[in-house]
Amino acid sequence: MMEENNKRKLGFNIIKSDPTDGHKGYGKGALSLDNVSPVIIDVDAGDAVIDVGAMHARSAVEKGIKFLKTKEEVPNGKPYWLVWVTIDRKPEGPYYAGVTACEMMVDREIRRGYKSLPEHVNKMDKSLKRHIMVDHMDDKSKTILAEFLRNHNLDLWNNSTEELKRDLSVE
Repeated sequence: MMEENNKRKLGFNIIKSDPTDGHKGYGKGALSLDNVSPVIIDVDAGDAVIDVGAMHARSAVEKGIKFLKTKEEVPNGKPYWLVWVTIDRKPEGPYYAGVTACEMMVDREIRRGYKSLPEHVNKMDKSLKRHIMVDHMDDKSKTILAEFLRNHNLDLWNNSTEELKRDLSVE
């Protein structure tokens, strides 16, 4: 019980300076994952958490699951979203610069699930490149994500683009 209270609350990765700044040799132009964090949305439970294990497909949701190629192979799968959130800085301060979402289905009972690894990699890349891609999410998931981002850090949310706020709004 005491251990649970002492666990550090996970937050978004800290914005770091460019490790190759001023260096024109080896590694110049390499992507840095320092500013991206994976957020897992449990649609049924209505909550979202940062799970850094998802960076290597080892989130709590993904552990022990064999992923199949189609949704039809997991008819009783529970819906999840893996959202790649990239933080950047502008003169007003840090903001949510890239937000992209990938669908997942998991059936714990049969230890099977659905996800498209190429989609997950491509969406992480799009997030790193400051794209907002959440329009394909259902309204409940958009609401969960918007609330999570707002509650996590209101300054980041307030400094974010109108595109993000508009795309996560539900009418």
